[in-house]
Amino acid sequence: MSWDQQQPYQGQQYGYGPGQQQPAQGPYGYGQPQQPYPHQPYGPQHGQQHGQQQSYAQSYAAPAPETAELPVVDGPPVGTVAPPAEEAVAAPESAPADQPKGAAPASRSAGRDRYFDTLRAIALIRVVTYHTFGWAWCGMVFPSMGIMFGLAGTLMAKSLERPALKVIKSRFRRLLPPFWFWGFFVVLAMLIHDWMPGWQIVFWVVPLGDPPGNAWGTQAWEILWYLRCYLWFVLLSPGLLWLFRKAPIPVLFLSLAPMLILNFVWAGPDNRVGNALWDGGTFLFCWILGFAHRDGVLQRMKPVLVIAFSLAAIGYGGWYAFSHQGEVGTYDLDEIPLAQTFWSAGFVMLLMWFKARFQIDFAWLTRFRRTNRVVTIFNQRAVTIYLWHEIALVLAVPLTDQFWKVPAFEKWLPLGSQWFMFGIGWILIAIAIVACGWVEDVAAKKKPQLLPK
Repeated sequence: MSWDQQQPYQGQQYGYGPGQQQPAQGPYGYGQPQQPYPHQPYGPQHGQQHGQQQSYAQSYAAPAPETAELPVVDGPPVGTVAPPAEEAVAAPESAPADQPKGAAPASRSAGRDRYFDTLRAIALIRVVTYHTFGWAWCGMVFPSMGIMFGLAGTLMAKSLERPALKVIKSRFRRLLPPFWFWGFFVVLAMLIHDWMPGWQIVFWVVPLGDPPGNAWGTQAWEILWYLRCYLWFVLLSPGLLWLFRKAPIPVLFLSLAPMLILNFVWAGPDNRVGNALWDGGTFLFCWILGFAHRDGVLQRMKPVLVIAFSLAAIGYGGWYAFSHQGEVGTYDLDEIPLAQTFWSAGFVMLLMWFKARFQIDFAWLTRFRRTNRVVTIFNQRAVTIYLWHEIALVLAVPLTDQFWKVPAFEKWLPLGSQWFMFGIGWILIAIAIVACGWVEDVAAKKKPQLLPK
């Protein structure tokens, strides 16, 4: 089955508001209703969702290439991701620096913190899994995007022990070259497929706003909400950290207020600014929670307060998701921003509090060489995995179609199973890690390597 034989895309294009023209067909010429990403970009019309959407498993179940339909990669609520910057990919909590005045020392171990490394690796695996199968419960089992923002906040607080301007420049330097390298191929492909960019193309240089694109390339560039949200958190972190250290506990809990305001009082403008407000409001608590972990605030909090708040937040987020699933056609947290906010807040707080309270570091992981090696690769190539995994999953479809043409493969391989496509997708991701991951080394001013050591 050729790409031109796919059905028209029926989903909503990223960043399109009410009354605007929806894309006629899916990215790369494919077309099936699109699943949410780990975090769907929220806007003023977040409650008017596109209904129940299909997953890879649902859309690619036919037994032969002439009838097989493309399973389309779902959208985000990052959860997901992964993590496109130094905080999201660098070794968390390496050797401690001098603690800033007024901040209590947090638990740290020399070298890499394998607990955070493992959380980040699992988060990336969960993102790819969710984009393949579209399981609504994935975000509840492991809210990847909230976890990655929490880890990024911790590392940002640590880095800001150095001059703020140098830290911000370092974060941008670590992120932008891999983004430019990836974006060159995506933009070129969209230009070949009749895209006519306007002045908004500047967001393909620095994605402080949603980079534009055509419907053909939606699945590739729709994940960029995470980069945009991350960069804004980086820019705002010096001020946020200063404010947090003035009144840690009040600021931490007040960071839930923006989402409550957006959800119940004022939905914000229906444009790039509105998208940024919704994404930032959804994960602001997790970012500030990273500050709280770094400064030892979580460690000093009474266990009963932490556990009570965490369980209450998870309970409220779950209740809100299930009670509003009739409005959006699913209980998926990525479609319900308020539920995502509270579920992620409670989940991430428990993960970070347990680490601070019980000094968890997963140092034992280093005894298992292969597992430890995989975790290292995932962390050192997190930007590459996040950027290229969508394209890998999309390309897995025509590649699987070719297997149908070989009678032995058709008979003995589970070509109609989404699990087969999941495996093909990871093979293509591995190729991207080897072929494109070296850009992350260049961005980090390190010697380029095919695989990190």
